[in-house]
Amino acid sequence: MKHFIISLFSFSVVFILNACAQKTNKSTQVEPSFSVSKSDAEWKEMLSKEQYAVLRKKDTERPYTGKLLYNKEKGIYKCAGCGNELFTDEMKFDSHCGWPSFDREIAGGKIITEKDYSLGMLRIEIMCAKCGGHLGHVFGDGPTSTGKRYCVNSASLSFEKSSELSNSRLTTDTIVLGGGCFWCVEAVYEKLDGVISVESGYSGGKIPNPTYKQVSYENTGHAEVIQIIFDSKKTSLDEIFKVFFTVHDPTTLNMQGMDVGEQYRSVIFYRNQQQYNLAREIIDQLNKEQVYEKPVVTQLSPLNTFYEAEDYHQDYYALNKTQPYCKMVIQPKIEKFEKLFKNRIKKKE
Repeated sequence: MKHFIISLFSFSVVFILNACAQKTNKSTQVEPSFSVSKSDAEWKEMLSKEQYAVLRKKDTERPYTGKLLYNKEKGIYKCAGCGNELFTDEMKFDSHCGWPSFDREIAGGKIITEKDYSLGMLRIEIMCAKCGGHLGHVFGDGPTSTGKRYCVNSASLSFEKSSELSNSRLTTDTIVLGGGCFWCVEAVYEKLDGVISVESGYSGGKIPNPTYKQVSYENTGHAEVIQIIFDSKKTSLDEIFKVFFTVHDPTTLNMQGMDVGEQYRSVIFYRNQQQYNLAREIIDQLNKEQVYEKPVVTQLSPLNTFYEAEDYHQDYYALNKTQPYCKMVIQPKIEKFEKLFKNRIKKKE
């Protein structure tokens, strides 16, 4: 069913050149849809001269001059204009391009994009979704499994150290799960309080950087998975697993409902012995107490590499709620989660 629905869409590939600098745009206009909206005079008053030039006039700081370029401390990178949380230290890497670089953003629509034709080329500008502030550009030449490089001006960011965060934001952890269609599982975990980001992707196969078409129609061995980064002070790995075994059927081999194939297998890709031990303990307990009529067949496999799926798979449910698959398959899973974990639903900002 999912393959049929995808065939209804056509997607275009954007070819991106790899320069971060941008010509100054003197006609910046505050969009009324932004939740943080100020007059030009108000922005000038609250921002430093450099912050104002970058965030509101789309200037670019000189390379290798930004104060956050070489920052190695743990914490969260926020929009300097409105405090919107954009990146974590785990997403930052050295790209040697002269500006802070990140391989992904915090999920949940924190960043919006727009085509930029300045400098006589097509690039993708990234902006804060909360205030519209210019951050930089995103390119498709990242060295990690996401393949992305968010090239960001230091002046557009503020940084909050882990030691300065509230006790609920001190520790993050990551787990990769496969529970059938990644659209379904992603949509559920985006609602769980304590989850920082959820990305759909592929793992467990034998070829690098697989495409959706390869995973669906070729024998790659990859499973459709989600990578969850969560705040372990707000939620726990135990709770992550409890949600996992609640919203999918862990007793069906290589299938979930009408989605059939090895890519839909139930699997936990553990990163360390602690994750393995807890997953093993929960599976053994489920089988011992005969929670399901059939034995749990969820695989436990060491995580090798997580490959981020194509852009059109990210936040699929949120962007396609009226599609039949979303209504008939994903929505019931969300409703089940909301009923059983009603006190653990993330509050809207």
